[in-house]
Amino acid sequence: MHFENSLTFARQLDQSDPLRSYRDRFYIPERNGKPLTYFCGNSLGLQPKTVRHALDQELAVWQQHGVDGWFEGENPWLTIHQRCKKPLAQIVGAKPSEVCPMNNLTVNMHLLLTSFYQPRGNRTKILTIGGDFPSDQYALETHVQSRGLKPDEILIEVFPRTNEYTWRTADILDAIEQHKDSLALVLMSGLHYYTGQVFDMAAIAQKAHKAGVLVGFDLAHAVGNIPLQLHDWGVDFAFWCSYKYLNSGPGGVSGLYVHEKHHETALPRLAGWWGYDESRRFEMTKGFVPMPGADGWQLSTPTVLAMAVHHAALQITAEAGMKALRQKSELLTGFLEFVLNETADLTFMTPANEAERGCQLSLLIPKNGKSTFNYLAEQGIIGDWREPDCIRLAPAPLYNTFEEVWQVGEIFRTK
Repeated sequence: MHFENSLTFARQLDQSDPLRSYRDRFYIPERNGKPLTYFCGNSLGLQPKTVRHALDQELAVWQQHGVDGWFEGENPWLTIHQRCKKPLAQIVGAKPSEVCPMNNLTVNMHLLLTSFYQPRGNRTKILTIGGDFPSDQYALETHVQSRGLKPDEILIEVFPRTNEYTWRTADILDAIEQHKDSLALVLMSGLHYYTGQVFDMAAIAQKAHKAGVLVGFDLAHAVGNIPLQLHDWGVDFAFWCSYKYLNSGPGGVSGLYVHEKHHETALPRLAGWWGYDESRRFEMTKGFVPMPGADGWQLSTPTVLAMAVHHAALQITAEAGMKALRQKSELLTGFLEFVLNETADLTFMTPANEAERGCQLSLLIPKNGKSTFNYLAEQGIIGDWREPDCIRLAPAPLYNTFEEVWQVGEIFRTK
């Protein structure tokens, strides 16, 4: 699209936006009675207006039924996770049996590593990207140590080339080829938190499988942001959080995916009673018998209130559809890149190719970066500061507008 840097043009885009009504389904933060420009959905999504009703419903069940809420009523808590499976499957491109909401992201990462990282013989190493999200780095390091292995000997990190901010797919594929005889697993983010780069997950999965290596992805910054086809890509497993683009609340319930080809395999796992065969769960017998599919990786009793919020938020994303969300996202981010280029001398760490980025631009500002970020905040622009010199701006298609994007450009112009 040919962009114009004008308020009139921005408003025309908003008028023709098929998703424009979705903004009214969220609470927009305010300061002194004026709405803020919230470009921080990559850190915490906004609150859907349906959340309070969803919580009130479950609170009423607790009030009226007590413990019998697990079994009574239209939606008994015993099967509360099942409400989320269909929309989750739609969002990540999977079958409902392959997904399950549960726990938090890093807990699920450790659970899946227990099952899918099986070092044997010469195949002991894990290939990942250097500078991945810190929680993933810590999880990999300590998980490897818990197996009696040394991270420095096990972890193979692929970094961007010198003087480049993002990874070349060819370099990741070449690294898999180079180390194929020693790899037990490829595990990395599907979308990089710092740069906003989308990785070619289909190509990485195909290359890993050709080498006889399992592959998993952390989708914390990808789920609800970009279209995913985990089942068709043959991804073995994945995990994510729900409080960014899925808008499920601070620290909201996480989720995981396990491809159906692994459902009948006797994979090792750390088990808990909520992953036990539901039809026999209350027999309280010894010997773990897992639920079929991804549900068998559950551990503990689900947090009902968090699950209710998650379900309410998921319905909005699933209703809008990832195709429409992605189309608007590419326009929003492209327009933001255009107006910033028109108004300021900035370096973008995020790829210029719209197919290689989510709804995020990472601005590299080596001098006065923090003061620039503070100035934006004073003007009502809520972004995200990442040390040492990066401002992340993430216009989310469910609730951000093109007029807001134009206003951000104007504020950079006047700084």
